[in-house]
Amino acid sequence: MRVERITVLGAGIMGRGIAYAAAVAGFDTALYDVDAAALAKGEDEIRKLVDKGVEAGKVDAQAARALRLTTQREVEPAVARADLVIEAAPEDIRLKLELFARLDRATRPETILATNTSSLSVTEMAAATQRAALVCGMHFFNPVHRMRLVEIVRGLETSKETIATAEEVSRRMGKETVTVNESPGFVTTRVNALIGNEAFRMLQEGVAPPEDIDRALKLGLNHPMGPFELVDLVGLDTRLSILNFLASTLGERFRPVPLMVQYVKAGRLGRKTGKGVYDYVDGKPVPRGTAQPSAVEAR
Repeated sequence: MRVERITVLGAGIMGRGIAYAAAVAGFDTALYDVDAAALAKGEDEIRKLVDKGVEAGKVDAQAARALRLTTQREVEPAVARADLVIEAAPEDIRLKLELFARLDRATRPETILATNTSSLSVTEMAAATQRAALVCGMHFFNPVHRMRLVEIVRGLETSKETIATAEEVSRRMGKETVTVNESPGFVTTRVNALIGNEAFRMLQEGVAPPEDIDRALKLGLNHPMGPFELVDLVGLDTRLSILNFLASTLGERFRPVPLMVQYVKAGRLGRKTGKGVYDYVDGKPVPRGTAQPSAVEAR
């Protein structure tokens, strides 16, 4: 199937990043969100990224002028003409099931439905529709405009044609792909969740302050970001939800470290709240200066 019209559901960090990638790749792109403020912010951020891309020579100026991007606050008109819908709603399986059932009714029978979930079941979402063969995962990474990978996830009944189309769309966006069979956490989320959880365990035990743990993984293991920098970007509440899901499906090795749970209860959710593992001033991290309390001290 040739995809020319893409609708992205959700104007949060991931949704607007995916919409940006689709629009600059030349797709006729619609961005949906029920929240007018989030939608306006999403469109504004996309336009700013396009302008920065043109200035840096990464986005063609003519392509920027021809950008086809619209916004919608109603699902049905947003998806009615779409060839591909990419869902980027919060990681709540009940919400996603309701959304996929609604999309199944609102889209053309041949429209492919993709989810940007980082851990939840593509097969379960597909079962909420009458087109399981046309449902797949397209797991993008934050920040979308910089990260090159898209993890294509095959559900139980996803067709080869659907996978091939998702791969081709990703390539047109300038991304590289890996294709995996559905499993909790897929590849990247499962590995990254373990690394991040172990980093919190070391922080809880007083092994080293967060700055040194981040620096060690960047310099010693060549990671582009440290585990605490990354979790502050993703959101500690999101990471905690993923770990709880993985623990329930894959076992105790994914059980969240108590200190992470404390941070979330304290509202330290990361960049989006201005404080996570690090504190932030004007969007920039400010070292807290001392190692975090041990498990005994935390209690």
